[in-house]
Amino acid sequence: MEQREADATGVTNDEETGTKRFRAKRDAILAAAAEAINEQSAKGMTFADVARRVGLNTTSVTYYFKRKEDLAAAAFEHTLDQLLAMIDEAHAAATPRERVRRYLSLNMERLTRVQRGEERAMAVLSDLRATEEPNRTRLLNRWREVFRRTRGLWGPPANRAETDLFGARAHVLLENTFWLPVWLVRYEPDEYARVEARLMDVFESGIAAADVAWTPQPIDLTHDEGEPGRAAFLLAATRLINELGYRGASVQRIAAELNVTKGSFYHHLDAKDDLVIACYRRSFDTISDTQRQADAAGGSHWQRLVSTIATLLDVQFAERTPLLRTTALSGLPGEVRSAMVDRSNRIARRFAGTMMDGIAEGSIRAVDALIAAQALMALQNAAFDMRKWAAAMPRDRAVAIYASTLLFGLFDDRAIRG
Repeated sequence: MEQREADATGVTNDEETGTKRFRAKRDAILAAAAEAINEQSAKGMTFADVARRVGLNTTSVTYYFKRKEDLAAAAFEHTLDQLLAMIDEAHAAATPRERVRRYLSLNMERLTRVQRGEERAMAVLSDLRATEEPNRTRLLNRWREVFRRTRGLWGPPANRAETDLFGARAHVLLENTFWLPVWLVRYEPDEYARVEARLMDVFESGIAAADVAWTPQPIDLTHDEGEPGRAAFLLAATRLINELGYRGASVQRIAAELNVTKGSFYHHLDAKDDLVIACYRRSFDTISDTQRQADAAGGSHWQRLVSTIATLLDVQFAERTPLLRTTALSGLPGEVRSAMVDRSNRIARRFAGTMMDGIAEGSIRAVDALIAAQALMALQNAAFDMRKWAAAMPRDRAVAIYASTLLFGLFDDRAIRG
């Protein structure tokens, strides 16, 4: 009988080949799962769809992952591992600026490979909190490690104020890199290097001109919500979708939050997709209303911008009437998702217009306004996740610290001085 050659560890060539083949197929399944999650959310992903994407049958997929929940958890874990690898590589740079620059560059390199078809996109993490135990605890602990190491890009904090500031910076940096794939598609791949440079310019030096100050004027957003029952459903749904993602926030959970029956839900809304669309419209209308009121109040365009941002951050931190995060996008039908992204882009263009006028009058630094506007969308969109962070300090201080990350840059500490 022919003897198979073994290496120094006793592993035969056949075994090694089999292991490589197993890992390659498992990686292909994870990549397909990430693709499905990004389109349909983790709850909407199916074994059959993942199998179709990799040219296997469903039984073959279950050989690697017994349950759909385990496959989704593995896809999320793969994303977290990739984030940690990029953050760890960035930590090798000498200064905070160089570390942030390297982290952004690594993300842009990854997105370039995705665009060229050399690599598949990572699974978005919007459904992380909706995963089942024991996966949920493990994944959330891994996410906290991602956040902790990202905060460490600025070095060890000297006091509590720096801990708060570095935490805000880490969150804004991460959320901006998560938001990148949504708007980067508006640029040709040969422009990616310029996009990276312009975004890093905002991270490094902010949006404010040299001689302006943080003096926001609160904007009153109180208005008639229309049908009270419907408004209550929209607010409860927004909070749950922000926390659990589109699929995790079931109709039953939303009804339970309000202590009403599912029948009451369908009295106000025809279907869950209608609910999410209504939540988005309410959130976008709130942002647009804030922008319009800031313009009507007059003053410099810097003043209009900071009043808008401060008001929207206060809304997010208050938690009572939050804005819907873009985490729900992955669960919506394609045409609806496109319509919501289009509305988001129109709001971003209004931010850009304010900045362009501010650049002309000298109250805002010369930045790429279109790119800076998308960074601001990520800032206000993700602030809901920092409500516990904000609750540990006076609200106006939390708003000022969080806003400073982009308005004055990721390396400016004026928000905690004095």
